[in-house]
Amino acid sequence: MGNMYRIIFSIIASLLSVATYAQDDIVFTPQWTAQAQFAGYYVAEAKGFYREAGVKVRIEHPSVTQPAMARLRSGECQATTLQLCQALEIVDGGIPLVNILQTSMNNAMVIVSARGKDPLTQKGARVGIWSVGFGQLAICMSIKDHLDYQWVRFAQNVNLFVAGALDATLAMSYNEYYQLIQAGMEIDDKAVYRFCDHGYNVQEDGVYMTREYYQTHREQARKFAEASRRGWEWVAQHPDETLDIVMQYVDKEGIATNRTLQRLMLKEVLRLQVDRESKKREFRLRPDMVKQASRLMVDNMMLGHEVKYEELVDK
Repeated sequence: MGNMYRIIFSIIASLLSVATYAQDDIVFTPQWTAQAQFAGYYVAEAKGFYREAGVKVRIEHPSVTQPAMARLRSGECQATTLQLCQALEIVDGGIPLVNILQTSMNNAMVIVSARGKDPLTQKGARVGIWSVGFGQLAICMSIKDHLDYQWVRFAQNVNLFVAGALDATLAMSYNEYYQLIQAGMEIDDKAVYRFCDHGYNVQEDGVYMTREYYQTHREQARKFAEASRRGWEWVAQHPDETLDIVMQYVDKEGIATNRTLQRLMLKEVLRLQVDRESKKREFRLRPDMVKQASRLMVDNMMLGHEVKYEELVDK
């Protein structure tokens, strides 16, 4: 009888060990489909940095029916990337978040205007905006400068603008901007409004967890963040090999892109990671940028209250 109890106890202990290990796994969902924007995480997985840090990470990209934040809310993933303005909206909406790693130090959003016109002269223009978000600063700018843009939502490409159905479109300097160039468009500098150069240099991509999950998995979060940072540091030193890894993920996910576009994207993403003032990759959320973005969004009625820096970091 004693041997039977020992066997049962051993089986239960093994099951508990497996369950605990599974709970410590991290499913990471970037906020967009596979591309060089997320190269550091791909490298950390491919090069074994997560494994060496003692954390098991699985990268699962979002879909049309399951966007990244929806997966985070439902517990289908434990970490995701969000732009700072998105994170502010989510926290204001009642879902506490913790920023565990900040990669972006500069804003990448631009407005590209058709026919060489200055976007600031196009009051009431039909302007393309992403249907999944990312355009909070543009909406604030349109209200603040009394431009009264008519926002036309698109999924993930520049076809409407190329076809002439829009007067202007929002674009990321590392993504849609290059798609327009690859589509054969000649873009005059005066037709491009860069938010970072006009008082809207607000950080974008950071890695977030729900505060509820973070509070019970601090050590796992730390390991994941440190290994991810190591991945990005490796990327900066090995861009060509990084592209090989990125293209493997792109091919696996069946994304319609090309190596030239991903090379341009990677170079721009790495540039945006360098802080303008310190000239370094700081990998930190800046309190001044949180205050700037939060106040701007409150002033333009996009937030119900000013979200403080302390609400986004470990307490």
